[in-house]
Amino acid sequence: MYPAELVKPMREDLTSVGFTELHTTEDVQAAMKKEGTTLVVVNSVCGCAAANARPGARMALQNAKTPDNLFTVFAGVDREATELARNFMVPFPPSSPSMALFKDGELVHMLERHHIEGRPAELIADNLIDAFNEYC
Repeated sequence: MYPAELVKPMREDLTSVGFTELHTTEDVQAAMKKEGTTLVVVNSVCGCAAANARPGARMALQNAKTPDNLFTVFAGVDREATELARNFMVPFPPSSPSMALFKDGELVHMLERHHIEGRPAELIADNLIDAFNEYC
């Protein structure tokens, strides 16, 4: 587990723009029952999360259409919550960072680590915006 003071600014990168953190399996279960569109970001301490994933997610929220619900779990910190959230992302293998868009509980779009790593935040935002425009 990572120290709280290390992950605090990484958490705030997302919570400051409206994401709600899911710390427990109960939190995840309640979040996944929400109607409408739901974006779940699997946050992490890796460099590509800071350089690309979190900024890309924040940029995408400037779009006219955005998900109804914004949630995040933190890999390596909220282990059980992250594991359960990833179960909703099957058939995609676990990766962090990653982003999943759900519509009424059904997975409709997925960005895995290999879609994020090495790509600029703007490209990640564009990918999410395309999904928002289609499903939100």
